[in-house]
Amino acid sequence: MPVINFNLDDLRSLMGTKMEDREILDRIPMIGADFHDYDEVTKEASIEFFPNRPDLYSVEGLARALRAFFDIELGLRTYDMASSDIVMRVDPSVKGVRPYVVGAVIRNVTLDDRAIRSLMELQEKLHMTVGRKRAKVAIGVHDLDKVRPPFVYKAVDPDSVSFVPLAKEERMTMREVLERHEKGVDYRHLLEGKERYPVILDASNEVLSFPPIINGRLTTVVPDTRNLFIDVTGTDPNTISGVLNIVCTSIAERGGIIETITLRGEEKGMSPNLRPKQWLLDVDRTNARLGLDLEPLAMCQCLTRMGYSAEPKGRKVKVSSSPVRMDLIHPADVVEDVAIGYGYENFGNAKPRSSTIGGEMRMERVADQVRQMMVGFGYYEVTTLTLSSIEEQFSRTRYPLLEAVEVLNPVSEDHNCLRVHLVPSLMAVLRRSKHRDLPQRIFEVGDVVIAGKRRKHLAVMAIHAKAGFTEMKSLAEGIMKEMGVQCSLLSGDMEMFIPGRCAMVKVNGRSVGHFGELHPQVITGYELGYPIIAFELDLQDLMSGKGEKII
Repeated sequence: MPVINFNLDDLRSLMGTKMEDREILDRIPMIGADFHDYDEVTKEASIEFFPNRPDLYSVEGLARALRAFFDIELGLRTYDMASSDIVMRVDPSVKGVRPYVVGAVIRNVTLDDRAIRSLMELQEKLHMTVGRKRAKVAIGVHDLDKVRPPFVYKAVDPDSVSFVPLAKEERMTMREVLERHEKGVDYRHLLEGKERYPVILDASNEVLSFPPIINGRLTTVVPDTRNLFIDVTGTDPNTISGVLNIVCTSIAERGGIIETITLRGEEKGMSPNLRPKQWLLDVDRTNARLGLDLEPLAMCQCLTRMGYSAEPKGRKVKVSSSPVRMDLIHPADVVEDVAIGYGYENFGNAKPRSSTIGGEMRMERVADQVRQMMVGFGYYEVTTLTLSSIEEQFSRTRYPLLEAVEVLNPVSEDHNCLRVHLVPSLMAVLRRSKHRDLPQRIFEVGDVVIAGKRRKHLAVMAIHAKAGFTEMKSLAEGIMKEMGVQCSLLSGDMEMFIPGRCAMVKVNGRSVGHFGELHPQVITGYELGYPIIAFELDLQDLMSGKGEKII
């Protein structure tokens, strides 16, 4: 979860209060945070916020929330906005590269060291969380007075535009930035396979930003900067609008004035959009969900303490939420804020209505016994992620393609599905350990997901110069014997194994596992150079009415 660093005196100033240090710090966790650290000498504090509240990723956003929560300034915080004459033209060429952009102007800002630090930290935390490491959202903050509107957002040939990137002295083409600049190297994978790269230019063809990589040095923000231009580009229009609202309002908390810009292209409009979102809560249903008995007016008071505007309408409550609240996607989210505004400490204590006795599930007892058994065989246990990739689960290991549960919006292509086999995970461990001495013998007892259901598997693997089929056959027979299971070993034919050096484990005529010597193509695919033997067993199938000896 994101950790926000701030100075407590700065927070107190933004809140407009003289509350004691400990009173503030003790109550911050009540809005959804975890206290990290506080230095009483320097007044520097660190608070870890839940990832569903990106509007709290800065001291300014925290101050806004606490003013309402501490009854200093109840209700919805609104911001005065003016219209600027600045236009940004969105060229159709960006559609296949990075299709969406929004922007805003902030005038009359006062940027001391604390404000600049907060702004930069907010930018990076939004990049890493909501922005999925800039893949979904990238933010640019610029000194407006150093460029000349109107602006254009378009995709260009990477060798046709050159500029001096941030933190550098020499001009580089966009292609050179990806090859030589630190940020370019870190994020060039986001533009991999693109023939054109996105860029924001001013009327003089000066580069403001090369999203999602780096800004131009020309628009560097310094303490003397008085007027800012903010751009946010990305792949989802709702997300970039929400991020822009968070950045703009955070700056406005220090006295900046927000001005809109005009977007012209296939989708026209004004940016930013700070209109509140409307909700209608049913009072009786909300009380039933929370176990409370609040009247409509009392429920409104709870919501105003969470930064909402709320008005009773009979047994309903009309609610307006802040445009920075990106986490609100369902009325249940507003109901949760009623609970927070009411105060979790005020719910009281109640004894459970039913008495139950917990116990370890049978499959988990089996798993623990198998772990102890494998350690006895001289193998080291590893634990890997249940998230994997389609390529690693099937293509790289030459397993037959099965239907896997895929992640709808994966953070990276390395984690785009739930694994159906453990062997690929162990291969990845060996690849990362290839500089270690041989032999290496590892195992994992872990979950896989097959046909949408979780199952417990055992996978065993060994790598050394003399690793062979006979060694793994002996181990497989030893494992089955220790588990008290009668099985048969039959010759198998799987592409991941060397032909003739693969076997299937069958119990009551049903296949429950396989083992053998891995094919050289699988081994070299993981950048390894020694023979590898592997064994994978479905413990769920194996223990269906069997294996009583082990437990």
